[in-house]
Amino acid sequence: MDFALTEAQQQIVAAIEKVCTPFDADYWYARDNDGEFPEAFYRALADAGWLGIAMPEEFGGAGLGITEAALMMHAIARTGAGLSGASAVHMNIFGLHPVVRFGTQEQQQRMLPPLIAGKDKACFGVTEPNAGLNTLKLKTRAVREGDHYVVHGQKVFISTAREATKMLLLARTKPVEECKGTEGLSLFYTDFDRSKIEVHEIPKMGRKCVDTNQLFIDGLRIPVEDRIGEEGRGFEYILHGMNPERILIASEAIGLGRAALARAAHYAGEREVFNRPIGMNQGIQHPLAERWIELEAAFLLAMKAAWLYDQHKPCGAEANAAKFFGAEAGFSACETAIFTHGGMGYAKEFHVERYMRESWIPRLAPVSPQLILCFIAEKVLGLPKSY
Repeated sequence: MDFALTEAQQQIVAAIEKVCTPFDADYWYARDNDGEFPEAFYRALADAGWLGIAMPEEFGGAGLGITEAALMMHAIARTGAGLSGASAVHMNIFGLHPVVRFGTQEQQQRMLPPLIAGKDKACFGVTEPNAGLNTLKLKTRAVREGDHYVVHGQKVFISTAREATKMLLLARTKPVEECKGTEGLSLFYTDFDRSKIEVHEIPKMGRKCVDTNQLFIDGLRIPVEDRIGEEGRGFEYILHGMNPERILIASEAIGLGRAALARAAHYAGEREVFNRPIGMNQGIQHPLAERWIELEAAFLLAMKAAWLYDQHKPCGAEANAAKFFGAEAGFSACETAIFTHGGMGYAKEFHVERYMRESWIPRLAPVSPQLILCFIAEKVLGLPKSY
């Protein structure tokens, strides 16, 4: 049992940190204020080849595992980019995994290289206003008409839709009342046609520079060749991307927590009250030490989940647990960072208030903590299903 990163993994982390170095706290402060997409940051990672870290080499990717992708996302967040930086590239890292697994050779060649190169930006169109986490009850309808599907419906909480050129869309191709189990949903990767898709941005608490939106789809025409796999099996396909996403979200939350902890420890070492650094006081030291322990434990859980996934072993419980615990540990670290700064923690110039606002994202998405606990109770502990 070896807990050390390999030399190659250490090099990945160092390389990501180097790319992130020019994008300092002032850069992210500015993006949080003006709400502009961090295009320069996105382009730097794309030009360095990192958007394809977990994509096959034959399409321009690095062919590495979710472990390496998780280390990358952790490093991005830990540099101070937080969820603003991580979310700007998040979809590129895992989103087209269903195409890798279930797409045809033609689809893979057509769809993957532009995403890896950063020429295409993609959004993930699953969640709907009236379905929430009950994905099997999605209502957005895709009706086949000859060599196209015509789509009508709504999606909500869709990140990067204002920037997207492509969309991975889950839509119903068979009425729900005619379906059993997971039947009736199909998966598409297609052009984001703004003449048929109306995008309404949702103002939100944090991560202003990476937009969140509601979509109104009216008559979107999708060529049959943009359907991934078989009709009606889309839900089955997106499940293959859920565990990787949970692992990446966990890693991002932990990285954010470590960024907050580093700022708090630095401030505590320099800030003097009553002629002594506040970091000499155990009332300051102990909460920070507890946060370090929690973040370290969360990181190990995320790495275990990533290892299991890369070894093609069952990892649903571990991936969900990593997302739950990583999000909570990151949130607690951000909260403690504000307490450590006192009133200055509420001031934007010290940055930890931005971290605090962003730390809510991995707690809420892409699955609620309550549903994770239900999953663990049922699938691990053998308790009756509660919903």
